[in-house]
Amino acid sequence: MADNSTIVLSGNDEGDQIKIDLQVLEVILGISAQKVDGVAGMRGGLKSGLSRVFGREDRGKGVSVSVDEDGELTADVYVYLKYGVNVPAVAGKIQEALKQQLTQMTDMNLKSIDVHVVGLVFPEDEKNFEDAGQPLFPDQEEDK
Repeated sequence: MADNSTIVLSGNDEGDQIKIDLQVLEVILGISAQKVDGVAGMRGGLKSGLSRVFGREDRGKGVSVSVDEDGELTADVYVYLKYGVNVPAVAGKIQEALKQQLTQMTDMNLKSIDVHVVGLVFPEDEKNFEDAGQPLFPDQEEDK
């Protein structure tokens, strides 16, 4: 492993290596988590808030991937769920979807996936919650 932000997937005797950045894994896992039924959205942080202000979408928001002392991957996923869903069932589906997607795309395994439910989104608030991901100044994008 080169440093804490990249993982060496494979290498050979001639020094050729394939490395992957942890942020790429966060994007893969973030997109996969958003597709699970019952997930209303992902929690963003300062980075995703700033990205949204500048008109960029931070697809890795709500996911934090780290490498432990043994070199194994762990993921923390922060989600908002739709009101009325079975929380343990949706959390289990998130864990399965993330494990399957990461294995399929990178041939890597996650040691653990911790799902943190940070809030519930009620049906009457779903429209406003989805609009929160829209650009701050939609009129300016039309002028371009």
